Amino acid sequence: MSEKLQKVLATAGLGSRRELEKWISAGRVSVNGSIAKLGDRAAADDRILVDGRLIKIVTDDSPRVLMYSKPEGEVCTTSDPDGRPTVFDRLPRLSRGRWIAIGRLDINTSGLLLFTNHGELANRLMHPSYEVQREYMARIHGEVDEAMIKRLTDGVVLEDGLASFKSVKAQHARSSEDLGGRNRWFKVILAEGRTREVRRLWESQDVEVNRLKRISYGPIELPSIVRRSDFLELDPKQVVSLFKAVALHPPRFTERHVLKDMRERKERKLRARGNTWK
Repeated sequence: MSEKLQKVLATAGLGSRRELEKWISAGRVSVNGSIAKLGDRAAADDRILVDGRLIKIVTDDSPRVLMYSKPEGEVCTTSDPDGRPTVFDRLPRLSRGRWIAIGRLDINTSGLLLFTNHGELANRLMHPSYEVQREYMARIHGEVDEAMIKRLTDGVVLEDGLASFKSVKAQHARSSEDLGGRNRWFKVILAEGRTREVRRLWESQDVEVNRLKRISYGPIELPSIVRRSDFLELDPKQVVSLFKAVALHPPRFTERHVLKDMRERKERKLRARGNTWK
């Protein structure tokens, strides 16, 4: 089945549909040896080149999404000139397409990262217009009062514009080092993902973020079963929930997908029991 060329390219992770329409108009895309034009369609078995480079096609019935528990010290790039470990190092290989990181976490931030081979899904989940919520646990060093929390939720002007938390909630101490000191934990929610936004918001109030962990992205929460530097593939229901969160038509999973999911769920339960008994 053929689809609009810009959708096929967006699904392959090359960019947004609007951006790819410009590429097509500029003559950067060819299909089966002919320069493409707006309105052209393409199918999975077509030979598509962008700037002379062959593009591997990912169809709508093959979306995969991973959750990854990022530790501090890993960078969110496919390679690093300084030789630091990257979040892509431990991911499984794909037979076609590539893993796309949905948003980033800086090197000193841990927690949930999502990866997918579906470019349009990734683009929408990261686009601020869809207001996909991200939830973090932040350990703050310094005095935090109600007036500060009100400023952070009302809005603070940063160097790239007005920013705010959707909510800020104080949490109980999580370890002995938090008791009796000036460290306090807060759960915060954002509806966008600008660079280091959580840290910059807190730092605008002259307090320090000395621990930061993302615990959810949209409808997906990071479960305790996923240890640091480990990944887990989302089940079909979770994948569909992400598509619905950004107004994308959800995929129809085949019986093969469902059986594979049931088998992997059983294996995860067995691994969890083994970890508990150790």
